Amino acid sequence: MHTRFFIRRILRAFPSGMEKQVRCKRFGEGMEKSSFPTGLYEISETDNGSIVVRLTGKIDVENSASILQAILTAITMKPSNSLSVDLKDVSYFDDFGAVILLELKDFVTKRGSGFSVMNNSIRADEVLSKINFDSYQTFAATQKKKEPHFLVHFGETVLNGAANVRHMLSFIGSMILALVHVCAHPKSLRIDDTISCMEKTGVEALPIVAMISFLLGFIMAFMSSIQLQPFGANIYVASLVALAMVSELGPIMTAIIVAGRSGSAFAAEIGTMKISEEIDALYAMGFDTTVFLAVPRIVASMIVVPLLTLFSNLFAITGGLAIGVFILGLTPGAYISQTIETITLFEVVWGMLKSAVFAVLISWIACFRGFQTKGGAIGVGNSATSAVVSSIFLIILFDSIFAVVRSYWR
Repeated sequence: MHTRFFIRRILRAFPSGMEKQVRCKRFGEGMEKSSFPTGLYEISETDNGSIVVRLTGKIDVENSASILQAILTAITMKPSNSLSVDLKDVSYFDDFGAVILLELKDFVTKRGSGFSVMNNSIRADEVLSKINFDSYQTFAATQKKKEPHFLVHFGETVLNGAANVRHMLSFIGSMILALVHVCAHPKSLRIDDTISCMEKTGVEALPIVAMISFLLGFIMAFMSSIQLQPFGANIYVASLVALAMVSELGPIMTAIIVAGRSGSAFAAEIGTMKISEEIDALYAMGFDTTVFLAVPRIVASMIVVPLLTLFSNLFAITGGLAIGVFILGLTPGAYISQTIETITLFEVVWGMLKSAVFAVLISWIACFRGFQTKGGAIGVGNSATSAVVSSIFLIILFDSIFAVVRSYWR
């Protein structure tokens, strides 16, 4: 099929000046036949109003474009109920000759007339069979799809959002039931997979968390020192860095890093299994796919993300310590003492509690997007992207909720 359209493009690219190489002779009823040089044709009309085109000689790349254009021009001026092409006197026939027949068939079929080929040679039959000439059908040009009204777009978006929320709530219920089942039957938890997920989510993420937290504490201390140093309040740089990191920035930054690194991996892994029908196979074998795939990732995230948050706080304080010692002239003992006085056990526990909630949100939305995957490799990429974006949105949303709850709690 692609070869046919490629040849058509070649035919239409030939200059019309090639028509000079072809003599067109139109015959009326009873006109005598004559011999024709290479690449000529004759057009005759029968008693019943049908048109017969007799091709002669060699039909190839050199003359096929001009022959086709001349025949189409001739039969356009003479409407008929059918068109027949006689290949009896054709000495050479290749793909270009086949395209001539296809174009003529297209033309007369669109006019509602019949089309037939007579006296095929063995060579012509071979060429026409390769392009499925007998089963070839004309297709109307596809019209540009009309853009629907914006209300239609809005309605479709609302319906898709409602369906997505329904699926999310359904998956939340399935996840809760799976966690209850694991608590009631601890042996149903896949320990090896849980440890592997803990390693990927926690141990392998520690270097990037440490580096980003150190730089974040370094930047916070440096910028705050510019404002506090003129007032002789250098010591409060330690309080600012410690309180901001332990209470807010530590859990949020750690969760965002885990969402971008591990959340996308969870969604891609489960999405790939969904595309390759491995999840369907597990379901057919009687496995609860939520217990089998989602619970190990959720449990692993709940364990390691709070620990990563503690390391994040530690490295951020270390970054602030570097500024305090080398720029502000504070002693390490004074800086650490001020940090310990500022941080309370409540702040540490509050930050770890938020980290555990963020871990559940990240692993839950990542697994949910993975189970939602469809459409091949593109779908896997979309699921991973959607998991990261949704996780970050939920992290910020729930952090705002925690802030409001804490303000009213006090």
